[in-house]
Amino acid sequence: MDRLQTVFEMIGKRPQTKTCEAIKGILEEGDEIMEEYAGSEALDAGLLAGGQAVEHYEMSRYGTLKTWAAQLGMQDAAALLDQTLQEEKKTDALLSKLAQAKVNLKAA
Repeated sequence: MDRLQTVFEMIGKRPQTKTCEAIKGILEEGDEIMEEYAGSEALDAGLLAGGQAVEHYEMSRYGTLKTWAAQLGMQDAAALLDQTLQEEKKTDALLSKLAQAKVNLKAA
């Protein structure tokens, strides 16, 4: 959030909140998974997959914003956005590792 605040300051704009329908849909899918697989060994795998869907969405958004900032010559903003993008990629890799090492095997 601090990085985004800084980017908004760089462009002279005030950040505003907005409901993201895509994330809302991913969360609704998570609710469906929890209902359908309650008490099942597959529940954790389904929830982890939902978490990764959120990470992938965030990676696509931060990647796009980084590219736009770079193309507009805003290298400082691009660098800040890249920091967040790299954190999202790291989280996705950790979720994949957890899924492959334990959660998916348990669900199978």
